[in-house]
Amino acid sequence: MMVGPLLLAAALGLLLSILLGPRNPRTGLGLTLGGMAAALVAALLVLFGAGEWEWRSLYTLGGQAFHLRMDAISAFFIALLCVVGGAGTVYAREYWSDAHYPASAPKGRAWWSGFILTMGMVLVSSNGLHFLIGWELFAVCSYFLITLENKLPAVRAAGWLYLGASHVGTLFLFAFFAALSAQTGSWDLGPMREQAHLAPLFWLALAGFGVKCGLFPLHVWLPSAHANAPSHVSAIMSGFSIKMGIYGIIRFSGWLPVPAQAGWVVIGLGAVSAVIGIAFALAQTDYKRLLAYCSVENIGIILIGIGAALLAITQGNAPWGPLALVGALFHVWNHGICKAMLFLGAGSVLHATETREINRLGGLWRTMPWTATLFSLGAVAMSGLPPLNNFISEWLIYLGLFDAVTTKGAAAWAAIPAAILMATAGALALATFVKVCSMLFLGAPRTKAVEHAHECGLLMRGPMIALASLCVLLGVAPVLVWPALMRTMAVWHPAWNGVDVPAPLTVLSITQGVLALVLITAALWLWKKIQANGLSRGLTWDCGYAEPSARMQYTSSSFADIAAGWFAWILRPVLNLRRPRGLLPAKAFRLEHIPETVLDNWIGPIATGILFVSTNVRRLQHGRLQYYILYVVAGLAALGIVVLTQGMP
Repeated sequence: MMVGPLLLAAALGLLLSILLGPRNPRTGLGLTLGGMAAALVAALLVLFGAGEWEWRSLYTLGGQAFHLRMDAISAFFIALLCVVGGAGTVYAREYWSDAHYPASAPKGRAWWSGFILTMGMVLVSSNGLHFLIGWELFAVCSYFLITLENKLPAVRAAGWLYLGASHVGTLFLFAFFAALSAQTGSWDLGPMREQAHLAPLFWLALAGFGVKCGLFPLHVWLPSAHANAPSHVSAIMSGFSIKMGIYGIIRFSGWLPVPAQAGWVVIGLGAVSAVIGIAFALAQTDYKRLLAYCSVENIGIILIGIGAALLAITQGNAPWGPLALVGALFHVWNHGICKAMLFLGAGSVLHATETREINRLGGLWRTMPWTATLFSLGAVAMSGLPPLNNFISEWLIYLGLFDAVTTKGAAAWAAIPAAILMATAGALALATFVKVCSMLFLGAPRTKAVEHAHECGLLMRGPMIALASLCVLLGVAPVLVWPALMRTMAVWHPAWNGVDVPAPLTVLSITQGVLALVLITAALWLWKKIQANGLSRGLTWDCGYAEPSARMQYTSSSFADIAAGWFAWILRPVLNLRRPRGLLPAKAFRLEHIPETVLDNWIGPIATGILFVSTNVRRLQHGRLQYYILYVVAGLAALGIVVLTQGMP
């Protein structure tokens, strides 16, 4: 089988790029892309019929022999890693070049290759100890990528928050793997569904992997990390890195038994994450932070599908379970591609305007037509609209939920609210992306810098075009990836092996293709008419003013004010208001800021309390022997009092 040699070539290519890439950008680019191409071919071989690959070494690390395994689940995620990672690698060659960032660009290439390599190590690791080592290494690489621009205080704060949250998640995973090893007598990983006593360990895994995937309310690190990281780093973190948490949940809910309540809990957490995540996104005025919160929403959608599948297993392998799971798996890919493209588009806007503030932008479609068009296409896809890819995966999840409702069993009590909340999240997502596209690309420029913005170059534009093409392809021809989805699902739950393509999916694919063709034809006809007749420009709406200015346009906050007001109970907006005073007021303003509610109101006070206690306890360790003797005597006296008290009648 060619899978082993291809994975070895991939690892060697990435290792060499770490060593040679910092000094030789072109060599590093070639080695990184070559390594990911080899890994992609290996993954596709496994997904489309080559079978599972497994290898054990004679050498050990930490007393444990290397045990590597690539099955369909590993291959499914590795293929996405290679696609998103390859796009980001090419994009960074122009976006984060040595000419503009001579100090950080060489380091960034090394950390980038290490980031991809360590994530790949986790995906093929079949030993708990080595899984943890790879997990921690990829978190460290993430930290150094987030903080490439470490002279900015906000970047350093985002990096520390990410690192702290990652270590909290790692503590849960260490407890999970240590308990698993203690109960099974081995660090080796593999299918153990028949060992029912392992089921409670699922909650540790859910907490540890939930931190990584940004599950609400464990998402506190995600908005600031994705907003402050370089845009190509944001793209791979949102497009793939957070999916490592989803990989962990899928992997260990497939290998291990899960509690009967797991499906109910996961589907509930997913529904809450979807609605709250998109509500926070709608209220943002920073477009990268907005995209980050949209990731929380889509992680929720994926978890709704996974939770429904777990629930179906407890309902006697109900036939609606495979539909929900296939939709969740397909959404992993669809969201990864779309969100990576959107962050690359956001990077193009930031590269041209040097601001992330939505209220300082506008009118960019005239100066950045490629970026505006590709970003808008990604926004349509992320809104779950036909004929693009996210529509298909969300439709499959809905189909599973609706079938669960028709059974009129206990599962309907979870499926009905999940479907309602998922639809609510979809409506808010549409409003969110209408807002961000209209504020960024339509209207008039709000600043001189925006007025003179420039389009990105080919190395930045090419990866966006490639990802956009995948969005269209997966939307109009989802049946092409059905065999890969089936093999992935069969590894997770062998009883669902061999599910046929649903008849409505074939009809829907044809409909999507016809709709895409009509839209492309209409766009080309419109473009031809514009080229022939010319295009006149004028004010869209002057509202009776003699000399309207860009400041008279809608702002991001005013656009979203009504919908965001529905969620004021969780958003907790901070309002800074100065009303007009007198006949000729010199100043008036209304500024609204959405804080990090969970971090500021929940996590922050708890962390402050822990820091206060630990700081005061540390004062007890001062190096004076007489006080240490006093501590021992006081402890013995307290222990004696307890013993005497318990011994009294």
